[in-house]
Amino acid sequence: MAPGLGDRAAWNADGALGGMPILLKDNIETRDMPTTAGSLALVGNAPGRDAPLVARLRAAGAVILGKTNLSEWANIRSSHSVSGWSAVGGLTRNPHALDRNACGSSSGSGAAVAAGLAPAAIGTETDGSITCPAAVNGIVGFKPTVGLVSRTHIVPISHSQDTAGPMTRTVEDAAIVLSVIAGTDPADAATAEADARKVDYRAALDAQSLKGARIGVARFLTGYSPGTDAVFEARLAALRAAGAELVEITDGPDRAAIGAGEMVVLMTELKADLNTYLASTDPAQVTTRTLADVIAFNRAEPRELALFGQDLFETAEATKGLDDPAYVAARETAQRLAGVEGIDRLLREHRVVALIAPTTGPAWSIDVVNGDHYLGAASQLAAVAGYPHLTVPMGQVQGLPVGMSFIGAKWDDARILSLGHAFEQLTRARVEPGLVRSIEGREGLAAVLARARQEP
Repeated sequence: MAPGLGDRAAWNADGALGGMPILLKDNIETRDMPTTAGSLALVGNAPGRDAPLVARLRAAGAVILGKTNLSEWANIRSSHSVSGWSAVGGLTRNPHALDRNACGSSSGSGAAVAAGLAPAAIGTETDGSITCPAAVNGIVGFKPTVGLVSRTHIVPISHSQDTAGPMTRTVEDAAIVLSVIAGTDPADAATAEADARKVDYRAALDAQSLKGARIGVARFLTGYSPGTDAVFEARLAALRAAGAELVEITDGPDRAAIGAGEMVVLMTELKADLNTYLASTDPAQVTTRTLADVIAFNRAEPRELALFGQDLFETAEATKGLDDPAYVAARETAQRLAGVEGIDRLLREHRVVALIAPTTGPAWSIDVVNGDHYLGAASQLAAVAGYPHLTVPMGQVQGLPVGMSFIGAKWDDARILSLGHAFEQLTRARVEPGLVRSIEGREGLAAVLARARQEP
């Protein structure tokens, strides 16, 4: 097992990361490796440039160990996808039970860190793509405020919601990585405030930060599974014992309306942003120059559509552009309902500094016939608003990890990390994966199932 980023004695090179090996999701460009987004259409995409966040990692002494598999095109191709699968990388499996899904789209980043292949990886999130795989693989995942980390030279979905973020075994490690990759990028207008907003996130961690903190319990973001809710309730008791003042919040914003607006935004921006990205690649390496070209490529390539289709790509291709009044209205409505009238209102009216909820349920069984069996997640509000969202291991359900989400206001990344760090130090709930073939084969559960089969 590789040492963590916080274990400075284990690394000898100069720099903030001191020779630390770090993995990158395969939608983040590096000068020395192809960047495919998991698609055969981009298998030759090697433009020889580092994304700014990669340049920051290298300058801090990190060693880029390689690229991790992902849900192809960051899980935006089909509404019936198998998370963790791509035509380039195949299927990522959950190291806690190999027949379970690793979630997505940062599937390989989550599974690799959980399995100890590297102490840290970079994932990307549009809605849940860092926090879900982190939670179900039993690690820490942090989606920063949109605009804190550059998105330049990352295969895009949505300029309104996309961000990169750290996936690590501890909150301290996530804070160390974030301190390196955060910062203004002149090529990404969303990051204009990043230099002024960023801090030393590791130095800001306080193991006593839960004491006296008013935290909102987002009851409207529970119910993913009875086992997950039971673990959550036990951790609430621990938070109270640590001195946190928990405030029950039963009613949240209209998530159906947020979701409807979000879909319009994602489909419209996917076409516009992906077309812009593809136009920036080398035409000798990437012959698919538009989303329409990718759709045609997939239709002609049997391996691409072997498991599921591309209905979301086709929906995106039919959108009318960033000047479409329907898109403009949907973006304003979704961001207002999730942000100002959502997270901001809840924090203000209940006088709390953060919201907490289960991140999602435990990993579901891999099903390449029917696709994902997704039980819901806490990611949408922070994703649409562009606010920080941290997941920290909180326990297990039948041997499968589940995470606790900490969600806060825009640019309140340091406080969210500190609260999560205090929770982590209090509970120490992360466990090493067993690489078992199936959770049903675990000793206690196998005995229960065997007895059930013997009954008449």
